[in-house]
Amino acid sequence: MTITATRKEALIKEHARHAGDTGSPEVQIAILTERIVNLTEHFKTHAKDNHSRRGLLMLVNNRRSLLAYLKKIDTGRYAALIGKLGLRK
Repeated sequence: MTITATRKEALIKEHARHAGDTGSPEVQIAILTERIVNLTEHFKTHAKDNHSRRGLLMLVNNRRSLLAYLKKIDTGRYAALIGKLGLRK
């Protein structure tokens, strides 16, 4: 269910805007998306795990807020990120 350190480093390296960037919205959204995907896989076998489901809902809301912020400040970066992550159809 959790993200490994190596996977997190790979996500940071892939989505960072500059060297040492770990706090930009792109990096945060990518990490949250990875955690959300892992939790949705978890729920395929553990359907009654309501405590983790609450955590999933919090992650989704946090990602939605960050996406709204990114869309507000720079729509080009927003469009590139959702295309790269495959969030919108």
